[in-house]
Amino acid sequence: MYAVPSEWQLGGSIPVQVEAEAPPVRSRETPVPLYGIYMSQCVVGTPSFRDKLVALIDETPLNAVVIDIKDYTGRISFQTDNPVLADSVSTACGARDMKSFIALLHEKDIYVIGRITVFQDPYYTAKHPEAAVQSASLRPGEPWRDHKGLSFIDVSHRPYWEYVVELSKVAHTEFGFDELNYDYIRYPSDGPMSDARYVNPNKAEAVELFWAYLHERVKPVGVTMSADLFGMTTTNTDDLNIGQQLERALPHFDYIMPMVYPSHYPKNYLNLADPNMDPRGVVFHAMSEAARRVVATTTVVRTLGGESVPGAENLFTKSSFPTSVLRPWLQDFDYGKDYTAADIDAQIQATREAGLTSWVFWDAGNKYEALRDYYARGVDR
Repeated sequence: MYAVPSEWQLGGSIPVQVEAEAPPVRSRETPVPLYGIYMSQCVVGTPSFRDKLVALIDETPLNAVVIDIKDYTGRISFQTDNPVLADSVSTACGARDMKSFIALLHEKDIYVIGRITVFQDPYYTAKHPEAAVQSASLRPGEPWRDHKGLSFIDVSHRPYWEYVVELSKVAHTEFGFDELNYDYIRYPSDGPMSDARYVNPNKAEAVELFWAYLHERVKPVGVTMSADLFGMTTTNTDDLNIGQQLERALPHFDYIMPMVYPSHYPKNYLNLADPNMDPRGVVFHAMSEAARRVVATTTVVRTLGGESVPGAENLFTKSSFPTSVLRPWLQDFDYGKDYTAADIDAQIQATREAGLTSWVFWDAGNKYEALRDYYARGVDR
């Protein structure tokens, strides 16, 4: 079994040596409440498309946008000569005018969040196969791949950590992103899982070590940081076999963004034959449980490989956090059914009923048809 470092056994802080930093670049103040939408890497590089999303924000109570910095391809959306990053700049999608576009958004008082897809990175693993989650059945050095054929960085591969840190610093200090949002900060979940081999099979520990390192190296530059978590981290206390636990994430980020898309919950969740048919109930349950756990000062069980391990050394007491750290990802995409303005309203009301003020809607296609209809009806003006 993987040995748990002594500094973890009592739930103490994780010692990370931090190099001297330049004076921080001040972040713009995070709006409260924050109402946002997601903009993909290809859309930000297509002025005719992105302008429609900017107009949607201008014409409604929306006040924030999440823009891909690095998407599932592993390629970077802005141009940079930084020697660590330049080779990863996308040749297919991205904005050559990213800096001026962000300046325009700031002129419009729009808060700009940059999304970084972290451990899902087939471009980096193609260049550095030794950094990837390995396959037990293929020849040595051959990366494991999920059902979509995508490879993942092994969470414990430390040289890649510094790559993510460098990308984060450049995005904030050189391009002006107000907040950095980290997605896929986890082990893989979809694919031939029995064939995957990891440096550290203690997934929750490995993920939190990365979170702590990221916070210690990036936070000093003055940027706001947020983390995307699986929706069921709000109701499960184990690590879902991907290394994510809500209580472990809280000390390392300014905002936690659970992806509580109703279409992604399993049959019979909350005794619902199809949770997708009750978006209000699903989002309310998920986020009210998250709110309860965030403010609680409770003993939390650390896990190894997704299973609780008996013994006091695996317990720690967490501090209480304000519920304002919670900002859910909500659903505006058709999956399992067509999403309508009523479904948008149901999710927003559920978020508010859970005592929360902010949210961001996800639509991979960036169309936001249901959200547009919701606002066209004069709601929330």
